[in-house]
Amino acid sequence: MLFKKDFIQQTVNGVRLGNGTIAFRGFKLNVHCFFVDGILIDTGAKSLEKYFKEFFKQLVIDKVVITHFHEDHTGCAAYLQKKLQLPIFMNDIMIEYCTKMADYPIYRQLFWGRRKPFRAEPISNTFQSPNATWRVIHSPGHAIDHIAFLNEETGQLFTGDLYCQERTKVVLREESIPMIIASLNKILTYDFEDVFCSHAGYLINGRTALKQKLDYLLDLQGNVLSMYEEGMTSEEINAILFPKKYPITNFSSGEWGSTHIIHSIIKHHNKITN
Repeated sequence: MLFKKDFIQQTVNGVRLGNGTIAFRGFKLNVHCFFVDGILIDTGAKSLEKYFKEFFKQLVIDKVVITHFHEDHTGCAAYLQKKLQLPIFMNDIMIEYCTKMADYPIYRQLFWGRRKPFRAEPISNTFQSPNATWRVIHSPGHAIDHIAFLNEETGQLFTGDLYCQERTKVVLREESIPMIIASLNKILTYDFEDVFCSHAGYLINGRTALKQKLDYLLDLQGNVLSMYEEGMTSEEINAILFPKKYPITNFSSGEWGSTHIIHSIIKHHNKITN
């Protein structure tokens, strides 16, 4: 299969960004890792390892911190640990999972490669870099172990996959929109300036972007629950709110889809009302 790969670098307000891209037959995916003050945030994908390696060679990395266990964020972790002898820290929920060879659907292996095992250490609620204290903010919803990082010296916030885009149309089967809403509400209580998203990169007017995503999801949740309480099925609700069919749904054999948005909202509603 012919995959087109690319990699670009830039520096924004003292943060080094490495952005790897992979495209195939109209599908184009990208992922960032970030470096500031000796801290590498996320590691990129195994399928893009040769590009990320060149990026890492330019840096003086003290430690690696990971926003969540997904393979596009942990794909080069084994290289960083074994070849560069770097300590890796992440939420302890998925540490054991990451000690084994990753097991996920073939389409994800084709795009992101197959992550090799690595051993991370549990991350604390805060950690230090040479010039800053960092706060670790638990922000589940996209992944059960998802965390964000706030550099309290610079006010720079690294949100992993909490944002990605304002108007969410499809999500993974295990994602929870109500949990993402709660995480966005939590994040917005902190004092921050710059926002760096693992897929969208640097967000201009980051706080506004996060607030707009929150408003969109709250409105979406309200519409879903209004229709559900009128007696509509999740399939009927989905057809109204998301009439467009997204290629990723078929490509992923349903692992990604708009119906998961509806189901997560209804499931949470029934859980808290029953």
